[in-house]
Amino acid sequence: MPVLIDTPNGAPDITGALSRPDQGAPRLRLRLTPHKSLTPEGFVWFIGVTAALIAVPLVSILGTAVFWALLPFVAASVWAIWVALKRSWRDRDIWEEVLVWDDLIRLERHEPNRPIRDWEANPYWVRVALYPRGGPVPQYLTLQGGPREVELGAFLTPPERVGLKQTLESALRTAAL
Repeated sequence: MPVLIDTPNGAPDITGALSRPDQGAPRLRLRLTPHKSLTPEGFVWFIGVTAALIAVPLVSILGTAVFWALLPFVAASVWAIWVALKRSWRDRDIWEEVLVWDDLIRLERHEPNRPIRDWEANPYWVRVALYPRGGPVPQYLTLQGGPREVELGAFLTPPERVGLKQTLESALRTAAL
């Protein structure tokens, strides 16, 4: 599930999770991740089936010199598929975390091989904006407030961004009270 919503129920936070000493656990914690359709088990099956299907034509030339001439190319093609899928997984290892307290909202974006980008503002002044058209993606979602406007969940599907907007607006309304 690309959107993990955690709303504390008032129990003391003894997990060592991120909290502020003056406020305790956040009112709302969201962890946004892109959808990954290929599981580790699926990866193993895909590589195995691909290797088997590529090797089927080699069965007819087993034991000949042509077999040994083609074998490095078959192995190289399976290796290239392996490397491409691993690279795709590493590039999709992006996640955003939104934390909402009564007097602070914090957004952190974690990307591979890049420093963490963060944004903070007072929830009272934050506005959640959804642009149906004209953004880099359909239903483009941003948070406006503080020193700049930041995008949120660009890797989510449009219906997920619409639902996220409603969740954030609800949390910001209760935090501003």
